[in-house]
Amino acid sequence: MITLAILLFLIMDPFGNLVVVHGLLAGYPPGMRRMVILREAAAATVILLAATFGGGFLLATLGLEEHTLRLAGGIVLFLIALGMVFPSRSVIDETGNEPPLIVPIAMPLIAGPSAISMVILFSQKHPTQTVAAAVLLASAGCALVLEASHALFSFLGQRGARALERLVGMLLIILSVQIILDGIDTYLDSRV
Repeated sequence: MITLAILLFLIMDPFGNLVVVHGLLAGYPPGMRRMVILREAAAATVILLAATFGGGFLLATLGLEEHTLRLAGGIVLFLIALGMVFPSRSVIDETGNEPPLIVPIAMPLIAGPSAISMVILFSQKHPTQTVAAAVLLASAGCALVLEASHALFSFLGQRGARALERLVGMLLIILSVQIILDGIDTYLDSRV
């Protein structure tokens, strides 16, 4: 279970998501940020637990395949990352008074296509209770790391945070293109 939790924690990539989460929640007071991060981590946990218990069945019922998850998640992640590199082209409404709800923090940042696919794969190879416990541990660790985003960016200052956000945005663009290419590769392999 610990091995699965560590692997899932790495796939959820909370360190890579720090910049995005901070950018989305920078204008909110600390109590509100904490509440949003906990709510989003809880929503991501529910999504991953749903994938653990019924993901394979749901994908089969809807006729969806793993490459569909990868392509959709890669496209959403690409659009978010593009907004980080070029803030004037952001697809996320940063002027609204409402904090983000489920998209993009809970999904696809925390519970992204890779995490969902991996949980479905784990649940086919390991006991469901073990996978569910691993999801709970990984989600708790992810929430703790994301909670530290404000302290990290306070230390960096505004210019450092902006530079880091653009750098991570470029890395996320590269990652999103890789996710899309993996989805296309998986799709082509399934058609041969």
